[in-house]
Amino acid sequence: MTLMKKFLGATAALAITATAALAEPGLIIDLGGKFDKSFNESAYNGAQRWVEETGGEYLETELQNDAQREQTMRRMAERGANPIVVLGFANASTLEKVAPDYPDTLFSIVDVNWLDLPNVQQVSFSEHEGSYLVGMLAAMASKTGTVSFVGGMDVPLIRKFACGYAQGVLAVNPDATVISNMTGTTPTAWNDPVKGGELTKAQISQGSDVVFAAAGGTGVGVLQAAADEGVFSIGVDSNQNYLHPGSVLTSMLKRVDNAVYEAFSAGMELETGVVNMDLASGGVGYAVDENNEALLTENMRTAVDRAAKNIASGTIKVQDYSADDSCAALSF
Repeated sequence: MTLMKKFLGATAALAITATAALAEPGLIIDLGGKFDKSFNESAYNGAQRWVEETGGEYLETELQNDAQREQTMRRMAERGANPIVVLGFANASTLEKVAPDYPDTLFSIVDVNWLDLPNVQQVSFSEHEGSYLVGMLAAMASKTGTVSFVGGMDVPLIRKFACGYAQGVLAVNPDATVISNMTGTTPTAWNDPVKGGELTKAQISQGSDVVFAAAGGTGVGVLQAAADEGVFSIGVDSNQNYLHPGSVLTSMLKRVDNAVYEAFSAGMELETGVVNMDLASGGVGYAVDENNEALLTENMRTAVDRAAKNIASGTIKVQDYSADDSCAALSF
């Protein structure tokens, strides 16, 4: 090897190292916007926490419609973002097409666990476990014995929330009635607060006095309607207790913020494969703060915390709708 070849080889290696060191992570926010006060906003908060702690910068894009998915993902990769965090199962088929074309780019997709791609981390959550806990709280807070659930888009993931919730309710009160409605069958179901409010009022007319929303931006309408009608609501993903203090009983936390923060922190060391964030690992839980602590008695919290320990240890097994497409506790 000549001296010039050695020099060029060393220069190339340094260039590659410098590029890797300067690579900024990217975040592709799903439909509904980053300030949906739920799933997307939790992810955004995780990215902001990373910025505050590291002083780093990241690239960000918000999807406006389904047609943008592939173009947005490719553009983010071509801009050099690495790793790229993609929010939402609806991006899975797009990622299957895009990821192989960018083998040196690492991707992390939230709410997916079925892909077979060497450069992709898949983050799934045990939503049924966290929903079980808030279902217990709903049953203990209910005076009518009837509680309800408003989902966003009717997909297995949201039925997973509903099924876990119903199991928690029935664990406390086997005679309880659980009403369940979905907002729609298209992605617009994530951002329809008016429809969410209408469904909530219909459920209240059937006797529900605690309503759990797992519907993205639509859930804002659910919480508002519950507050207007004087019944309890339960938020989701982010801590939504502050939206209607004294009316939001609690929020089922889904720590998408941690998933984004950890992916950004890992950078080029991001581990691919499936990562499950369950109750035992702190991936899901329920929120207690100054906005709702007066609503939860010591007995309620003790019972739910005991159940949480038993779920984490495996003593209590919560049925996972996504595993068998059925729910013994709830008819859809």
